[in-house]
Amino acid sequence: MAEKIPQTKSKRNWWCSFSLVLILSVTTRFYKIAEPDHVCWDETHFGKMGSWYINRTFFFDVHPPLGKMLIGLSGYLTGYDGTFPFDKPGDKYENTNYLGMRTLCATLGASIIPMLFLTIDEMTNSIISSLFASLLIIFDIGLITLSQYILLDPILLFFMVGALLGAVKVSSNQIDEFSIQWWIWLFFTGTMLSCCISVKFVGLFIVLLVGLMTAVDLWNILGDLTRPATDTLKQLIARAIFLIIWPVTLYSIFFYIHLKVLNHSGSGDGFYSSAFQSQLIGNSLHNASMPRYVAYGATITFKNHKTGGGYLHSHYHLYPEGVGARQQQITTYTHKDDNNKWIIKRYNSKITDEVEIVRSGDLIRLEHLATKRNLHSHKEHAPITKKHYQVTGYGENGTGDINDVWKVSIINGKDGDEIKTVTSKLKFVHYLQSCVLTTSGKQLPKWAYEQQEVSCNPNLRDPNGIWNVEENIFDKLENVSFEVYAPSFFERFLESHAVMLQGNAGLKPKEGEITSRPWQWPINYRGQFFSGSNFRIYLLGNPVIWWGNIVFLLIFVVVFTFNAIKEQRGYVKQFTDCHSLKLKACAWLFVGWLLHYVPFWAMGRVLYFHHYFPAVIFSSLISGIIMDYLLEDIPKLFSEYLANTVRHTVLVMILSSLLYSFYLFAPLAYGMNGSSASESNSTMYGLKWMESWEF
Repeated sequence: MAEKIPQTKSKRNWWCSFSLVLILSVTTRFYKIAEPDHVCWDETHFGKMGSWYINRTFFFDVHPPLGKMLIGLSGYLTGYDGTFPFDKPGDKYENTNYLGMRTLCATLGASIIPMLFLTIDEMTNSIISSLFASLLIIFDIGLITLSQYILLDPILLFFMVGALLGAVKVSSNQIDEFSIQWWIWLFFTGTMLSCCISVKFVGLFIVLLVGLMTAVDLWNILGDLTRPATDTLKQLIARAIFLIIWPVTLYSIFFYIHLKVLNHSGSGDGFYSSAFQSQLIGNSLHNASMPRYVAYGATITFKNHKTGGGYLHSHYHLYPEGVGARQQQITTYTHKDDNNKWIIKRYNSKITDEVEIVRSGDLIRLEHLATKRNLHSHKEHAPITKKHYQVTGYGENGTGDINDVWKVSIINGKDGDEIKTVTSKLKFVHYLQSCVLTTSGKQLPKWAYEQQEVSCNPNLRDPNGIWNVEENIFDKLENVSFEVYAPSFFERFLESHAVMLQGNAGLKPKEGEITSRPWQWPINYRGQFFSGSNFRIYLLGNPVIWWGNIVFLLIFVVVFTFNAIKEQRGYVKQFTDCHSLKLKACAWLFVGWLLHYVPFWAMGRVLYFHHYFPAVIFSSLISGIIMDYLLEDIPKLFSEYLANTVRHTVLVMILSSLLYSFYLFAPLAYGMNGSSASESNSTMYGLKWMESWEF
């Protein structure tokens, strides 16, 4: 390790600064935390999911479970009973103890700032850099807004910052290697990494940053000729155990708890395979008792075998004008519903009293139970996937035409094999058009209730064209209790991830929904509504801080490049420890900013403004360090007296700008009463546009 840097800081000044940061963090994050007393923005999702944990009801979400488990636990411990519906933004919290869940998020949001103070202090050995960086986070009204509500963001940011602090401490030259303190920080770092990615998959970005920092550490240790090569091996083994094996183990433990707690059937069942559902109490497949084989005349439901696939579904509504034939819509729907039920018939609609099992290779018709129309296809383009044919519901009272006939086959089976409930993987090939019934997974517009497209693909090898019978109702066959082979935890763990990853990739904006693009984020182009009507809250970054961050990012790149060239060319002596520490700290934070921002440019999923907040923390930390760097360097151009005068003047200007901008924009975070908006201070300060907010 490098030689230890002498400590020149005043302990009194350090504790005064740190205490100020603590007080401001708690004050700004807890002020008016109970307001508004109604559901705001994504509290509809995460408050509801916390309720489901309390009620042990299974659900589907695109994020890993830890954040929602902590929300549910905080509600349970503070007296919330899990009964509030969290239906929509604006619903009043009547007789509901919601403050416990908000308090958890505010506590974690407030804890971010002192941890960042310690991080920058460790990286730069400068109280001023630490204080500046902390103040930029404290007075960012966007971060205040995110910290005060039942959301995943403050939980994610807490673990992200914790992982960064731990990585910096482990790499620090102020802690002896393999000391008890070093092992504690290494364990802390691995725990924070695991918790971060267990809240949202974007936690992977801090994992990459810590991985890069670790790789550089190991490379530097290997290159230190004063140390034996075995030191590198010891470091590698220690970090592999605590930064790889332990986080993976802890991550798996979180999922084990998640699957154990949510053991009752709920709204998320349909996203998972039939075998997965059979483990959920209250699901129709749990301890299932139904006919083992499928017979003609049975009422059945079909589940698409694709990961996250829905049920074959129809309803009375027709395709709109200009979307193929104006016949009944066929979709997939991921929730259990009576409109998922079909009657399986012989292709010639022959009715007999004999029980006949459906076999692979048979020609069949499928009649929708509720509407009495047959599953049908023809040479019209599908609504979204134009290379496929449209699938519709056609006919009256089960009578249609030859385009209703399908050939059913068992995957990897042979003609004549009996079709079994749940376990048989089926393919339906249209008799005339020679196309396979499939689902693209693409979301249809509002005219189809944003359900998923069903089409007929001329490519018979379509991997999404595989189905299985889930429910099987037929009185003439004996119901038998059969065990779908219960999947192991590892199988359920893998399936959960496949469903989450597919759900993330498939997130698309709804009609009329306001989204944003990554280029808009750093310039604070557009925020997000959190609450409308009589109490107005708007998520927006502090413009002074955010626009200043852009400037300081550019200054850092110029200064770092210029100094690196000068040093390489030998025009200046080696930088002082102070300069080196600050530039090195900014370099790592710049890498962190890139990792948390650039990947969003390549994402095809829907994006929102709040996705930038992990990156803005890194850019604000860079700004705090660069401000200190410039305050230290620029006054050297003057005499000693003038240097101090310039330094103090600039310092006062910076602090005044921060305080004034916070006073100006604080109503965005803490809210305003709509009835008095025209009389409020914010109108005087140029925020008159708030008067016309609509939610």
